Amino acid sequence: MNEVLILVIIVAAVLLFVNWAKIKNRFFPEQHRNYTIDDQFNSDKREREKEIDRLLSKMGKNGVRDLSEKDRKRLDELSKM
Repeated sequence: MNEVLILVIIVAAVLLFVNWAKIKNRFFPEQHRNYTIDDQFNSDKREREKEIDRLLSKMGKNGVRDLSEKDRKRLDELSKM
């Protein structure tokens, strides 16, 4: 009986390992796979807005002078999109 239980556990582990990609895709599908063009555009827009908000929150009382040169350039790039 003990040997049969060990054999069943080993077979189950092997089957799980062999079929891991199918199991993973079944229960945890990739979010971006079924994006439409509009979904992708909206997702990119939200990411740009988050980055702009982060940069604007870095600006304290002194305004743009609180930002580093790199942050200023990135804010200019994002504002032109």
